[in-house]
Formats: sequence, C-alpha cells, structure tokens
Amino acid sequence: MIAKGPLAPYACNPAASRGRRFEEPESPVRSGFQRDRDRVIHSTAFRRLKHKTQVFVFHEGDHYRTRLTHSLEVAQIARTICRVLRLDEDLGEALALAHDLGHTPFGHAGEDALDAAMLEFGGFDHNAQTLRILTVLERRYADFDGLNLTWETLEGVIKHNGPVLGEGAAPCHETVAAYNARHDLELDTFAGLEAQVAALADDIAYNNHDIDDGLRAELFTVDDLREVPLAGPVFDEVLQRYPGLERPRLIHESIRRMIDRMVSDLVRETESGLIAHHPESADDVRRLGQAVAGFSKEMAANDRGLKDFLFANMYRHDRVGEMQERARQVVTNLFPAYMSDPAALPSEWRTSGADLADRDMARLVADYIAGMTDGFALAEHDRLCKSVI
Repeated sequence: MIAKGPLAPYACNPAASRGRRFEEPESPVRSGFQRDRDRVIHSTAFRRLKHKTQVFVFHEGDHYRTRLTHSLEVAQIARTICRVLRLDEDLGEALALAHDLGHTPFGHAGEDALDAAMLEFGGFDHNAQTLRILTVLERRYADFDGLNLTWETLEGVIKHNGPVLGEGAAPCHETVAAYNARHDLELDTFAGLEAQVAALADDIAYNNHDIDDGLRAELFTVDDLREVPLAGPVFDEVLQRYPGLERPRLIHESIRRMIDRMVSDLVRETESGLIAHHPESADDVRRLGQAVAGFSKEMAANDRGLKDFLFANMYRHDRVGEMQERARQVVTNLFPAYMSDPAALPSEWRTSGADLADRDMARLVADYIAGMTDGFALAEHDRLCKSVI
C-alpha cells in the first residue's frame, strides 16, 4: 500500500471546509486541518495524557501505554490509512490525537465513578467531555474559549462512532445537545470518512497494544493466545518461521503483523465500499446512512474475538480489578469533597464557580476532576480525603 495521489473527491477537503465557529484569518502556510492538529498538540489537555492511564495506574510501570502514547499510535495508523485512501491525513491525525482528551484519570474506572457521581446532574461522558475541552475548557486564545477547531474536526470528534441523533443512536449528552444548538454539527448523519477511519484505527491500536501490555504484565501468556482469532495463527506463524525467537521479539513481531493485517483488511473493505456506493463528495459519505469504512466480516469477527479475550483475561483480571477499585474510590471520594468545600478548588476554579447552582457547580467539579492526571488525583485524595484505599 502506497500513497495514490491527490485528495479523493470523497475526502474532507480543507479548501472546502465549513469553517470555524469564530471567524479567523486563514494561515498562509498551513491548511485549516493542519492548524487543528497543531492546536490539539499544543493544548494543556493533550500534555496531560502523558500521565493518564488506560488499564494500569501510572505507577505500575514505565513501559505500559498511557493515553498519550496510545493517541500517538492511533494517529500513526489513521494517517497511514488516510494516505492510502487519499483522505486528508491532517484531519485524520487531528481526530486521532483528540479522541481521548476527555478521559478522566484511571481510565474507564475513573469515568464510571465520575458518571455515577454526576448521575443527578446530567451524567459524565468522555466523548462529550472532549467537546467541552475543545470548545470551552481550553483557555489559550484572546478572542475565544476553546480551540475554535473547524466544523469537520468537531463533527468527527462527536460522530466518529456514528450518528448521535436518530434511530439506533444512544441518548445525546446534554453537553453535545447544548453545543449543537449553537453550532449545528448535523448529529443525525455519519461523520466524514477521516473520522470513520480514526475510530477504527483506535480499535486496531488498543486491541493490539493491550495484548502487548497484558503479556508484559504477565496477566496472560503467549500460550493463552494460541486459540484466539487472528492472534493465535499469527503467533504460530512467527514461531514456525523463527524457532527459538526470544519472547520480546516474538511479541513485537507478532503484534506488528496483526496490526498490518487489520489495516490491510480495513483498506480493502473500505475501498470496496467506496466502489459500491461511489460517493462523489464528503457530504455524500455523510448522507449514505451507513458507515463506509469497516472491516470484512471475517476481520470483524477477529476483532470481537480479541476484545472478548482481553475482557476476560485482562480487564477482568484480579490485579486490574484491584487497581481499578482503588482508582474508582479516589474519584468517588473527590467529588463530594469538592462539592461540600469549593474552597478546596484552586482559586481560578473557585472564581468560576462563584454562586453557581448545584447542577452547574457539579459540572465544574466534574470538569476539574476529569482534567486530573492519575498522580494528581491520588495526591488530591491524600490531601482532602481521610478514607483509606
């Protein structure tokens, strides 16, 4: 697979972008999507991903994935696929780099705890939180809050898994609905193809790299993978070709082949979908009523098999469960601590929260907790909470 030339007609073309909510002069040297990518990279929320974990708490080891390294790996995969399909690589990369900005400390355990704490105040959703970060919480520019990204990047962040409104869609989070009322992202349509690719690149990255991390942590063994779809045959293939290969090289060689096969399948299947539907514009892609990017039936089954194995052998492992329960308790304790004593917040947050109604105060506290790194959340828990975890 190599680059095939200029942007395809079905790609999101920065020259035809629907623009930004707040008008700005165009850059003479960068496209709008390049600027979006750069703004994400320079954001405070992006830097914090270095100290936010997905499965392991930050002090478990130096070599496990963080949200930052995961986002970089997703971006590499997304950019490769975009290049082959003649999509806009900068938009695909911007979406990949932004997709995890809204995650709490401690991965899904932290998100579940914060969602439970926010239940009577509208709940918490990391995808909606990403939109808040990009449009409200990043305060860097003199003329506006947020990063003022292009319409295409914002719609891709919100709709990368499909339409947010309409038949079959999950309930729309109030944060997304409120923003959409001011800046219509066409929530009832699919996102552009770059966003669809970025979402699948995320699947490819975390499945394969969680296998790498799980093996490194000795939560399961290579032998345990022998009966797993895709993984088993690939590990066997490498062992047959390289008998006696040392374990670290065996793992890396196998995982790189698995990623390559999933990427190749995705490209072939998406090219078939493009031939079948023949979209002539990015808007044609949005209005098809179905995703264009996807795996073949066989690879989709392999993907489910990998997820099932990781769920049973990693995410539900006793060691991981113990870490997640401690992490969940940290977030559970921090929320009422700040709600009952707003003076515990930094001065700039106290000013923002002055005389707020309970619902608005709860959202402010959720914003603050969601932005924490793992280490800072633990330090704040030590400072404010007496309970032992």
